[in-house]
Amino acid sequence: MRLVIARCSVDYVGRLTAHLPMAPRLILIKGDGSVSVHADDRAYKPLNWMSPPCRLREEGGTWTVTHGKTGERLILTIEEILHDSSHELGVDPGLRKDGVEAHLQELLAQHIETLGDGWSLIRREFPTAIGPVDILCRDRLGGTVAVEIKRRGEIDGVEQLTRYLELLNRDTLLAPVKGVFAAQEIRPQARVLAVDRGIECVTLDYDALRGIERTDTLF
Repeated sequence: MRLVIARCSVDYVGRLTAHLPMAPRLILIKGDGSVSVHADDRAYKPLNWMSPPCRLREEGGTWTVTHGKTGERLILTIEEILHDSSHELGVDPGLRKDGVEAHLQELLAQHIETLGDGWSLIRREFPTAIGPVDILCRDRLGGTVAVEIKRRGEIDGVEQLTRYLELLNRDTLLAPVKGVFAAQEIRPQARVLAVDRGIECVTLDYDALRGIERTDTLF
């Protein structure tokens, strides 16, 4: 990963256009080729970015990031570089589930019809280039569904599922792939973000999945 702090302006040229005026910003260039531009706020969300496949061309004070499929461009005009360093992070081991999350995944895979009548399991821990999807399944109409399972559903879980969906939808044998964010508890902010991205939210009842009778329902 390469970290660059620079005074720069940014222009996005494509289906939409956007302009960021000259200011100090953090530029992240990852090993997968993606480039994102960050300010010192907005938490995890970049001001602008280009997802892979893309290539970066540096010509003096102009950096041009071009998407390999759409031809859209992210153009950075560099006035001054304040920091430039590269770091080898190696292969990420992926997010490890705690005991409850792992058991939730196992139970939901065994009772996948909990998500809907006629649903069927494709595979648990479906492998992708950025880590395994908790559950890949099909709905009653045969559509592919990726399920991300958490004990407590936070915004970072929605972001994780979003990345999986972006990758899975490039596979013509699976696409279109929709997402389900399943957790024992889903925070309001995470639910809002999920709905905005077309991801369905499901609240899981751990005891009900284990077959322990309760007076309330699963959802």
